[in-house]
Amino acid sequence: MSSSWKDGLLLKIVNVVAYFLFLGSNIYTVAGPNDIYIYGKETYITPAPWAFAIWSLIHFLLLGTIIYQFFDGGKRVIIDGISWRLPLLAVLNAVYVHLWARHYHIVAFIFSLFVSSAVTHIYYIVKKYHESQSTPDELFIHLPFSLYHGWTTVLVVLTAFEAFGNNANTEHAGVWTKVFVFLALFFLEATSAAYAFSSPEGDLPASVAIAWSLWAIFAHQHNPFIHWSALAFSILAQVWVIKALAGVYQKWRRNGGGISLDEERAPLIGS
Repeated sequence: MSSSWKDGLLLKIVNVVAYFLFLGSNIYTVAGPNDIYIYGKETYITPAPWAFAIWSLIHFLLLGTIIYQFFDGGKRVIIDGISWRLPLLAVLNAVYVHLWARHYHIVAFIFSLFVSSAVTHIYYIVKKYHESQSTPDELFIHLPFSLYHGWTTVLVVLTAFEAFGNNANTEHAGVWTKVFVFLALFFLEATSAAYAFSSPEGDLPASVAIAWSLWAIFAHQHNPFIHWSALAFSILAQVWVIKALAGVYQKWRRNGGGISLDEERAPLIGS
């Protein structure tokens, strides 16, 4: 551990507290009596509950981020680069999940946009100004925020349908519902492609986050048009994942076996 681990100690402590607030907000939704992953508003784009397992992966990686901030490499990015945006993201995410769990769908949608914007700012800083220098940089900074960025894109879409879409348990899918679901699926697949082609190597984790969600939508939806549309877009998204994976492999070979999951790039969504 670096002798300068006390530098920025206040922010490091705040990050630790914010992390457990962030994680705790999601534990509440899983362990509480009103599990939004199963008992929330059912829409015609709701994914299978296992789609939300990606949040557990993000939490686990961010725990590494919180530990890594006490080392020189982590401090350079997390404390000096990301700075107070990380605890801000944690608070916004906690509020969003609480509103979502309480079924305040319209307000939750508004906060999903705030969360997406906060993630995008961090994503931009990490990718634009802090190119990975080591394996810990990849695993505990670039990987979690790439996954997070792709995942928040999905959350914005899901929350928008919960706020403004039909309840699949009580309302039939009319023509306009099918049109909007199709456009939403197309948007997610196109975003996955944009990640894959954002550089020669692409952004593999973000593409995976979206492809995973599309497969979960396909698995959960039973309306024939939506079900098979989701399958088609899932297959296309999987193609983009393979493209990004091929780019990672090529750079891995160029670097003599070093890990690299992404390259410098501007954000794809948000402000």
